[in-house]
Amino acid sequence: MAYEIFVGWRYLYTRRQSVGVWIALAISLLVCALGVVLFASGVAEAAGAVVMFVGALGAVVSALLLVFSSFTAISMMGLAIGVCILVWVLSITSGFQQEFRRKVLGVNAHLLVLKYGIDFADYRRVMSEAEAMPEVLSAAPFIFNEMMLARGNRLSGVLVKGVDPKLVGKVLDLPRHIVEPKDVGVQKLSELLQASKDAKGKSTGRPPGVIIGRELANKLDVKVGDPVRLISPLSGLDTAGWSAKGELPRSHDFRVTGIFFSGFDEYDKRLVYLHLREGQSFFDQGDVVTGVEMKVADVFRARIIAKDLSKRLGGTPYRTVDWSELNHNLFTALAWQKLILQGVIGAIVLVAAFNVLAALAVLVLRKRREISILKSLGMSAGGVARIFQSAGLAVWLVGTSIGLAFGYGGCVVLRGYGFPLDPKVYLISELPVQMNPWEFLFTAIFALVVCALATLYPAIKAAGLDPVQGLRHQ
Repeated sequence: MAYEIFVGWRYLYTRRQSVGVWIALAISLLVCALGVVLFASGVAEAAGAVVMFVGALGAVVSALLLVFSSFTAISMMGLAIGVCILVWVLSITSGFQQEFRRKVLGVNAHLLVLKYGIDFADYRRVMSEAEAMPEVLSAAPFIFNEMMLARGNRLSGVLVKGVDPKLVGKVLDLPRHIVEPKDVGVQKLSELLQASKDAKGKSTGRPPGVIIGRELANKLDVKVGDPVRLISPLSGLDTAGWSAKGELPRSHDFRVTGIFFSGFDEYDKRLVYLHLREGQSFFDQGDVVTGVEMKVADVFRARIIAKDLSKRLGGTPYRTVDWSELNHNLFTALAWQKLILQGVIGAIVLVAAFNVLAALAVLVLRKRREISILKSLGMSAGGVARIFQSAGLAVWLVGTSIGLAFGYGGCVVLRGYGFPLDPKVYLISELPVQMNPWEFLFTAIFALVVCALATLYPAIKAAGLDPVQGLRHQ
């Protein structure tokens, strides 16, 4: 096999001495260096990235033309571009999946326990049962309700979440997301989410605190320390309904003690945190909660843990919901998007494979005399086929290596540049890039399979060549 590989490589290798190509190589390297300087200096990062890519592309094309024939170089570059774009697409779609998962799990727990129809007053027992499981790291109660938040004449619909400040930091990443004040730990969170009364019902003499999202703070034009009013629209906000016989909307004054930023626009403009006791008092529900949220050791086993916990609690009226079920539509859409883009961009690799097939078919026609001589000297048809298969694999090796290198470099540049996105459209503020070694390997194997299939026809054609016909006109 080593001899067939050597002959296949020699068929591809065409060293040329072209002054024009050497000049093009030198100019391309200078352009690439200029792009690196522009990008690294931060003066013109976007322009620098484009200049760097164009220069690197020109340098690679020039280098290939110095070693291989024009047809072979084009085939390699076509394959490289297909592999490169596929790597970019996979890395960006994986980045979106990971970023959405991180942001969702930063604001939502890994696992929830809810209760059908009946007041959830036995939440402490549920917490004890859950924490007894080795895979559950911590648990915390919460209440959830839709309300209105007002500041002066500004009003916004919000989702109010009452939490235990001593436990919520062990379940959610809320302390890490708080941007005002800075460096809020689990202990300081208790000071921010203060209640107007202590556990014994005695007044603390301080207004209760709330933590709101940055987008909501901008919308209401509030900052830390400003008073806000939380309104429960029991009979609506239409003043025509506010009569002596009608029930007025319940309201209570709070003070903004913290502002968080999760990067998830939907949460940053609607979510409001307050103390669990304050929420229970405001909603007049007594010592009951909406549910219990938990953090588990392995988020990808959350569904299995949820089923085990449901059995432990005895099933109905308890219901367990894991993070993937809670955000099923979002993650299903991302998975389908990634799969469809994979198929569409994979078509570019298939087109490149036709270039490989065409290049090898032309090579067979050009090497009819050499093939005839080899067969006359006793080389088997299988040996001749392996020569052109080796040539095709050489095209795959060079083209895929270039494509993976460009793909990796492009991902590094995109990650360093931080391409801005509109959070109102994409829910996140920056283009996420996640480079997964397994996806690089998948891309290389996919290109290998496609190139191996593309070599079959030229290899069979060469193997079936009659040496007499090949030498007749020589």
